[in-house]
Amino acid sequence: MQIFSFHLAETTPATTAGAMCRPPTSSSVAGLRYAECMAAMTLGSPILSPARMQLRSLAVFASWESEAAIDAFLAETKLGRTLTAGWHVRLNFLRQWGRFAELGELPANVADADPAQPVVAVTLARLKLPQLARFIRWGKPVEKLVRDHPGATLALAAFRPPRTFSTFSVWRSQREMTDMVHGRGSLLGADRHAEAMVERNRKDFHFQFTTLRFRAISEHGEWAGRGDIIPQ
Repeated sequence: MQIFSFHLAETTPATTAGAMCRPPTSSSVAGLRYAECMAAMTLGSPILSPARMQLRSLAVFASWESEAAIDAFLAETKLGRTLTAGWHVRLNFLRQWGRFAELGELPANVADADPAQPVVAVTLARLKLPQLARFIRWGKPVEKLVRDHPGATLALAAFRPPRTFSTFSVWRSQREMTDMVHGRGSLLGADRHAEAMVERNRKDFHFQFTTLRFRAISEHGEWAGRGDIIPQ
């Protein structure tokens, strides 16, 4: 069964830039199906600020043939050893909305998660560059909603120039995440995500977009001094 992973590591700008320009591939790493290497971003940060593209923070989202392939990559490759010094979570796929060509054909749904159980959400998008201003206008309020939501134990974004964007968030429960998505609840600006989805459906910001939902298998290491990011 296909396994996914998401990695965060503090490194050098040269390492992050090198990974973005020359990411690992299925031909260079045994058992790897696809990897996206990006610089981490702080959700809701000013557009022209160092927090918007943190070249010292490398984010990697990948799909694998097995956990053994992840172990071998982390132990036997230079990039893998860099990532081992950070934090990562291993993921079982649950659901997908949209499609991202590099991920191949994923089913829309393989399992119905308990609404009370923790869930991990990942989005991947290739932006239509002429839509950048609209994307920023509608996206930044949603970034702040997700960043500050009490149900999220970790929420961040990642970027690979010029057009690849991703978000990664860990939620105490699937119910809290879906309530945020659909604008339910008493939080100030709770409807921001739902309104942005309506605008995206009216005129898409992206030429590829997918939202993926996962169940965490295990987490490893620490990020920002924390090693308990996945709720128990």
